[in-house]
Amino acid sequence: MLDSYPAPVLHDTDNGDPAGGIMARDVTVTYRNGHTALHDASFEIPRGTITALVGVNGAGKSTLFKAIMGFVPTARGEIKLLGKSIKEALASNLVAYVPQAEEVDWAFPVLVEDVVMMGRYGHMGFLRRAARADHDAVEAALGRVGMSEFRKRQIGELSGGQRKRVFLARSIAQDGQVILLDEPFTGVDVKTEEKIIALLRELKDEGRVMLVSTHNLGSVPEFCDRTVLVKGTVLAYGPTETTFTHENLETAFGGVLRHFTLGGDDLHHDEGDTRELRIITDDERPFVQYGEKRSASPAVDATLRGTGHSGAPEEDGDKKGDFS
Repeated sequence: MLDSYPAPVLHDTDNGDPAGGIMARDVTVTYRNGHTALHDASFEIPRGTITALVGVNGAGKSTLFKAIMGFVPTARGEIKLLGKSIKEALASNLVAYVPQAEEVDWAFPVLVEDVVMMGRYGHMGFLRRAARADHDAVEAALGRVGMSEFRKRQIGELSGGQRKRVFLARSIAQDGQVILLDEPFTGVDVKTEEKIIALLRELKDEGRVMLVSTHNLGSVPEFCDRTVLVKGTVLAYGPTETTFTHENLETAFGGVLRHFTLGGDDLHHDEGDTRELRIITDDERPFVQYGEKRSASPAVDATLRGTGHSGAPEEDGDKKGDFS
């Protein structure tokens, strides 16, 4: 029953031009068992942007990815990628995917360079014989992600961060213009996360559109221009600064998040600065919000905007911090 889903609280907060990016209109996906995993989902993402896809497990993030890649049919609605239908975009090799670790058989004996070469299959002929241009594209992609020296290594021998970089290299070798990344920071240390973010920014500057499914709330204001919040439908979308708010996060996560509030008097040497600090976490990298500077110490306003701070402590120099 669709009535069991929450009604959208907010839609477009974005005045950007979505032409040539990702456009979803009233998308509904119902599986064969009758379960409607996503209903009436609408959002628009312009080219040259990085967008976070945020929501609890089971909110419909994976279903949305599958719909964009044509793995599941839509019961109604439409999706356009770079102004093309899904079928046209896939046939043109425009859509690339960086999977979760759980989706890959790491025991399968395949070399790093062969994984990256898979991104070139759509550019090859029927027999999939690699031409000089394909080898050059693989070489350039491996160099760009800093994995050239591992080209002859078995994929299963790599660390979590190295594996992510290999699949990013596959997307680059493919020349994907729409890149879907499913939890790219899971199992990745802070230094590798920073390298991945730097690479995503480069790809953004090249005009590609990236949709990043992530539980890493603290990183979202840091590198995502836009945010799409989902919970059975799209609750809100638009620029991160106006969408990634306390109120919207509460609606999207429905009590899953934990809160810590530190009084302004304990944080600031300036006696006139009594802002409070709110930390919101789902046990990954926390999201930090500052209240407005006031003369008293009231409760933090529920509509505070994220500032982009990501104040997670680090352990052993390379692990994400956690407020527990």
